[in-house]
Amino acid sequence: DVASGTFSLLLLLTLAATVLLFMGTGWVTRKWKLPLTMAGLVRGVSALHYLQAGQVWQASGQMPAIYRYILWFVSMPLQVMVMYFFVNTMAPLSTWLFWRLLVASVAMVTARYLGETNLMYPSLGFLIGLACWLYVLGEVFFGRMSEVSAKSSNFSVHRGYFWMRLIVSIGWALYPLTYFIVAFAGGVSDAKLNIVYNLGDVVNTVAFCLTVLSASVRDSGSSR
Repeated sequence: DVASGTFSLLLLLTLAATVLLFMGTGWVTRKWKLPLTMAGLVRGVSALHYLQAGQVWQASGQMPAIYRYILWFVSMPLQVMVMYFFVNTMAPLSTWLFWRLLVASVAMVTARYLGETNLMYPSLGFLIGLACWLYVLGEVFFGRMSEVSAKSSNFSVHRGYFWMRLIVSIGWALYPLTYFIVAFAGGVSDAKLNIVYNLGDVVNTVAFCLTVLSASVRDSGSSR
């Protein structure tokens, strides 16, 4: 059962990443402790999810949408907040930007869930979720965070933001694409869907959080 194998793979990866991230809070300067702690929370929550979801899959051979969306309700807004606090280490960002990003990321996941479970028209859920994701990308690429990153002279931090931004744009494109296939293009089996989502999460969540660790450790080492 390849799908079960990917759940086990993600469980081990997320547990290992969680340990590294929380250990990393002791390796970095004070300004990096909050982004690293939040990244560790993303990984810890994901590990609990993969443990439970893997058991559900092995017991029933099915994966209700609510299990995937429970994780995304927590992890995706948290990842957007990790980016906010990551950039905030370079220059202060407004509280208003924080709330805009938080609301947009929560609305993105909520709309997709309501559409995929037919609690609203699937096309409407798709469009609202897509619009919220594009708004987040707009802030990330063209807003204040991008401006602060562009002005930063710290290569490690600048490169870390580049990779996180790439993951949120290209990697996260997996979710509206699979939503479109499930809702409008005849669907796909639960096994294949779980494999795609789980392997995608290796990059979209694990690599994302380890990028924060790498940049913060490099920056802390250069400032000592």
